[in-house]
Amino acid sequence: MPGPIASKRPVLYTVVCAAPPARRIDEFVRQAQGLGWSVRIVLTPTATEWLDIPALAEVSDHPLLIRPREPDEPRTAPADAIVVAPATFNTLNKWAAGINDNAALGVLNESIGLRLPVVAAPYAKATLTAHPAFERSIRALADCGVTVLPTNAIQPAPSGTDAPTWQPVLAALPNLPV
Repeated sequence: MPGPIASKRPVLYTVVCAAPPARRIDEFVRQAQGLGWSVRIVLTPTATEWLDIPALAEVSDHPLLIRPREPDEPRTAPADAIVVAPATFNTLNKWAAGINDNAALGVLNESIGLRLPVVAAPYAKATLTAHPAFERSIRALADCGVTVLPTNAIQPAPSGTDAPTWQPVLAALPNLPV
């Protein structure tokens, strides 16, 4: 007799870079879960130093991806969509150039080849966004089908709270697969 039918929730990989909104990524994860996504968190190397990995694993209810998978390790569930938030100057430029030197960039680079829906929320200070490589990278990623939000769209509201607004990212996600 077969077991109970498990409902498959769509999988959202959330790539997190080291920028101030990353410290509140648990709020994004909970909001995405509330919309029906099963969230897998992928951290850049610097983000692993900034964040509480056990706490994030508990929030997402999945192990975090912080290093490339070993050949004998099982694969995780494939993504239905990917978010990179906050997307730093460094990660955006490396991604656009096809550099694949950490697990987060591996996920992002493969997403283009897989033609997955990807939403990027750039977060960088003005002195970095003024660098010509930044605009070239944003254009290159958009040309590859990445939905690139306006820079700092996840900036905290001016009401004095330090909580980023995740609404622009959530609104840009594709409709849940049926």
